[in-house]
Amino acid sequence: MAQSAVGSITQPVSLPVIPLSELLPWLLFGGLLMLLAIYFVGAEQGATSIIDGRTVHEFLHDGRHLLGFPCH
Repeated sequence: MAQSAVGSITQPVSLPVIPLSELLPWLLFGGLLMLLAIYFVGAEQGATSIIDGRTVHEFLHDGRHLLGFPCH
């Protein structure tokens, strides 16, 4: 029951290359989303508040403390 290993050499898999011109808009979009998230967690309901009331503050309250943002 001997099996031959001839012809079982595999070629390395080449990963597709994504050009920077196609990747850049997605990186900018992700960066803007991250800045928006940091704004809402860190600064909303302060001096630069966009949304009236305390709804956003209370919704993100524990996350602020977890990330080290003072809120009261």
